[in-house]
Amino acid sequence: METARHDSIDFFLGATTPAGFKGYFEPLRHEPGMQMYLIKSGPGCGKSTLMKRLARAAEQRGELTQRIHCASDPDSLDGVVFLGQRAAIVDATAPHVLEPDAPGADEIVVSLYHTIRAEALAPHREEVKALFRRNAQLRARAARYVASAGSLLLDSRRAEACSTNFEKVRRYVKRLCTRVLPRCPDDCSPSEELRLLSAITPKGMVFYRGTVEALADRYVVFHDDYGAVSRLLLELIRAEALARGYHIITCPCAMHPDDKIDHLFIPALRLAFLTDNRWHPVQLPGVQAVRCTRFVDRENLAGYRARLRFNERAAAELLEQAADLMAQAKACHDELETYYRAAVDFGKVDEAAAQCAGMLGLE
Repeated sequence: METARHDSIDFFLGATTPAGFKGYFEPLRHEPGMQMYLIKSGPGCGKSTLMKRLARAAEQRGELTQRIHCASDPDSLDGVVFLGQRAAIVDATAPHVLEPDAPGADEIVVSLYHTIRAEALAPHREEVKALFRRNAQLRARAARYVASAGSLLLDSRRAEACSTNFEKVRRYVKRLCTRVLPRCPDDCSPSEELRLLSAITPKGMVFYRGTVEALADRYVVFHDDYGAVSRLLLELIRAEALARGYHIITCPCAMHPDDKIDHLFIPALRLAFLTDNRWHPVQLPGVQAVRCTRFVDRENLAGYRARLRFNERAAAELLEQAADLMAQAKACHDELETYYRAAVDFGKVDEAAAQCAGMLGLE
């Protein structure tokens, strides 16, 4: 598990989950006032480099950005959100394909296909096609391992749920929110961003702890090994924060994004609610976690001990294998990029980057 630290705010917007690839690029498009720039091109054509260049230019001007990393290669970017401008530039190619709903209005397409010299790629047609197939096969195998791990972790969560006093959880959340969430003025409009703070990657599980420290000064950390208690805690806190008029950043669980929240930020209060476990240890100095076993019948949970231990060990091994297959897929993709880089006119890429900088006012 890698804990990453950066100067900027870092998230993922998509990841391999037990249900396949799950992305939040579409919700980003529908955030209020968001102007989208959709990059279209092949691999190795400079998409990530272009976005990193724009992010640096904005940050050098003191603008706040969110860097959206690629779960298949966390060192590459899938997008940049320019918070002050309410604008975002994203890689709109597979597996997170975006097509414009209102071309030129809400979305501007930035095509880099014209930078590829087809005549330079043509002699390597079969090698390129074979690498695309190989990459897809490796990613599919990795997804099956993730799905198997997800089934085991879900089984553990259900076992904990059988021992959880949910009414006690509800009473705790009511007291907590009364203490830390003052009600916003009546004219406030609640809103929500969906981001992933962690993902399974070729490096294993990557968790952006630096983002936590960039967005919050106060932390409520829930230590929950199995997820049943923290799931309800975060659901209830999310509902209360929205009811009180806050803008929130909701971070779904990388393993079960459709039905479980792992982390929640309330930027206006510089406050974060975080789930701490072996998959994303929070490890913030001076912060003591609320142990979720306080809401659990420990004697009843002890009856599941052997099952829980097996699930944890087996899930860890499956995710290790998934990360290894992702690393092989990345190596395959890197080889694919060598063919494309040799066929790209990077002078034209630089022209496109300058055009994007102009549209974003970053010249």
